[in-house]
Amino acid sequence: MRKTLTLTDILITIVIAFIFSVIYKLWGPLYSFVGILGLHVDQLIYGMWFMAATVAFLIIRKPGIALLAELAAAQGEFLFGGQWGISLLLYGLVQGLGCELIFAMYRYKSYRLYVTCLAAIGAAVGSLLLDVFYGYIDSLALWNLTLLIVARLVGSILITGVFAYYLVEALDKTGVTKAIRPVSNDDYQRLEDEMR
Repeated sequence: MRKTLTLTDILITIVIAFIFSVIYKLWGPLYSFVGILGLHVDQLIYGMWFMAATVAFLIIRKPGIALLAELAAAQGEFLFGGQWGISLLLYGLVQGLGCELIFAMYRYKSYRLYVTCLAAIGAAVGSLLLDVFYGYIDSLALWNLTLLIVARLVGSILITGVFAYYLVEALDKTGVTKAIRPVSNDDYQRLEDEMR
């Protein structure tokens, strides 16, 4: 499989990002509403904002896709009037880089659940570092900060990792993704395993 991005790869990534930018825009008010519950329960759903990166990468499976998808989704959310303004672009960059670094560690050759979960953690760590930079969380008491970090990591793993992985796996089973990426050796191996 060619590792360079084609125009088709970029256009498909932009379409995925557009869909997620709409979801991100709608997710903002839900996130704010859940925040009323306190104890950082809202952090359990924070991982939705990283999902464009993992879904796009799992579908297209090429270097740069996670970063492009997350940046484009953040820009779309901003253009749709996302409640956090221009900072969305910086968050999109950092979160996309967090995912991209994990996929790069595996040379863009592993599409397993645990790699997707690690990418979710990479995005969450990036967002947390940016939160410190903006001064959102560095004044919290240690117990409160720990609760926030743990909740965001757990939510990221569940949404950006597990949910994204099984969403793309479901798309694979429908055959939709076969039009996007060619048949791989893994596909042949799965077919052989199923025939046994």
